[in-house]
Amino acid sequence: MKSKRKISISLFLIMSIMFIILIVNILMNFRDYGLKSVENKAKAIAQTVKHSLTSHMVNGVIDNRELFLNQIAKLDNIDKIWLSRGSSIIEQFGKGHNNEIARDEVDKEVLRSGVERAVVEERIFGKSSYRITIPYIGTADGTIDCLSCHSTAKEGDTLGAITIAMSVDDIKEVGMTTVFNTIIIALVLIIFILIFVNKLISPFLTLFEAINRVMQKAQKGDYSDRIGSTKGKESDAVASWIDGLLEKLQSTLEDIEQKINVFLVHQKQKKLDPLIDVKSTVNRLADIYRFRKTIEHDEHIKEVYNRLAYVLRVKFGLTDFNFIEADTTHKDVNIVYIEKEIHCQAQEGCRADRTNTIVDSCQFKDMCDKFNHDTGKFYICIPYSISNDLDFIVSIVADSEDEHNRIRNILPSIQDYIDTAKPEIVSKKLMYILERTARTDPLTGLFNRKYLEESVKTMVSQVKRTSITYGILMVDIDFFKMINDTYGHDVGDEAIKIISQTLVENSRESDVVIRFGGEEFIVLLYNCDESYLFEVSEKIRIAFSKKEIPVGSTSFSKTISIGASIFPTHTDNFWQCLKFADLALYEAKDTGRNKSVVFSKDLIKDGELKDEY
Repeated sequence: MKSKRKISISLFLIMSIMFIILIVNILMNFRDYGLKSVENKAKAIAQTVKHSLTSHMVNGVIDNRELFLNQIAKLDNIDKIWLSRGSSIIEQFGKGHNNEIARDEVDKEVLRSGVERAVVEERIFGKSSYRITIPYIGTADGTIDCLSCHSTAKEGDTLGAITIAMSVDDIKEVGMTTVFNTIIIALVLIIFILIFVNKLISPFLTLFEAINRVMQKAQKGDYSDRIGSTKGKESDAVASWIDGLLEKLQSTLEDIEQKINVFLVHQKQKKLDPLIDVKSTVNRLADIYRFRKTIEHDEHIKEVYNRLAYVLRVKFGLTDFNFIEADTTHKDVNIVYIEKEIHCQAQEGCRADRTNTIVDSCQFKDMCDKFNHDTGKFYICIPYSISNDLDFIVSIVADSEDEHNRIRNILPSIQDYIDTAKPEIVSKKLMYILERTARTDPLTGLFNRKYLEESVKTMVSQVKRTSITYGILMVDIDFFKMINDTYGHDVGDEAIKIISQTLVENSRESDVVIRFGGEEFIVLLYNCDESYLFEVSEKIRIAFSKKEIPVGSTSFSKTISIGASIFPTHTDNFWQCLKFADLALYEAKDTGRNKSVVFSKDLIKDGELKDEY
């Protein structure tokens, strides 16, 4: 209620000042008016006396002037009246029998100057009086010639003066009564105005105070306070509108926060202002939504990992981190993204994946034995379960403990992005697995014929662009049907696995091993000449001949035949070149098996492939 008190005091002070000014103005005006009235009355009496005395002189009865003056003195409010003779009259007629000389300095000054003089004596509690002294100036003009009787005087001399002293107590009394009545009326009016204004503005002041209180709390984030009743029709309507708005705001904020938080698994620490919390949550949700919409249109899982890395790098300010995939079914761990460098040997076993808990170097020194602790860096590895058979680990490295603690604080926000990316990771990983399954042989894990058919176009373009050559080996197990017929298909499948293993072991990472069908395999040797072609072919053949194919408690060995060609040396048509390797394979089998044969033109029989070659 401070504002109400301030306004009331200010209004009272203003009205008090106006009241004082009013009273002072009335007093001054009444005084001036009273004095003016007394002055006019005194002048009128003085002129009457002047003319009467002149008449007395003309009629020769001037000696009876005292009776006349006494009659005048009996008039209301006249205290005294006397005459003062000028020096010329005293010289001619003397001082008079009533000693009509100047009684004081005022009389002397008026007789000397010929100017009337008024003196006012005012006392608040004593007697107040008004005195006026009017000179009589000698003239020879007009009806009466003063100089005809006053021979010693000259034109313009002051012949004498009349002094009238009048009481102004009755005027003062009337003034005091008027002022008192005015004060009473003014006080009543002021009180009435104060009560009326207070009643009029009190609801609005109450409203203002309530709004001030409510807004102060709202500024601090508390929207639960309400204005309530202000005891005024208009102000209550305004209060009702504001309270309704606050109620809508509070309920809307709570509803928005509850519904938005469904989309965010981890919530940030609440601030004092729910409006700021909602704004922050909406911004987070908008960022995550944009991230999700972006990765939905990415074609490969690698692109999703690159988007996620961009978020960690740009949004969260991380500079050193890796993404690790852990296949829980096949116990296979791979680092799929490297931001700066590799700090651990996660392929040899990831502790975060094995324990399914966060691995934090600040919790225990040298916690993970796969991390290179010689660098003195801090690390934290967070496992995320993407699906039943896939875990995703984010390994983050920091140079200082402060940076490490900052990273720990932003982990919930990072997980929001990981959770958002989960469906896309699973989807694209599944598509990758399906594509890989469609292009690989389920028994050996090698690429299949479909992969070869889809890769030929790319390989041919590469050959034309770089002028490299590909060696083509077509490998076939000798008398493979006999294995199935003698030992069964299980042993035949084992033989297939062993030959596929032999091919992988004796080829380079840049080479491609394909199961073309049944017991027939193709090896594409990258950037290969004829001497290396034959060297690798013989290496594979000899290595397989030394392999043992288990059958129960015993084992046996088998041989293979290999046909070879070079693309595009032998022909710039890949499939025709593959046919040449097939011809070389048949030549190897027809000439005793267990051998390698490189294609030559001599292998083409009359009419065979004539149109193609």
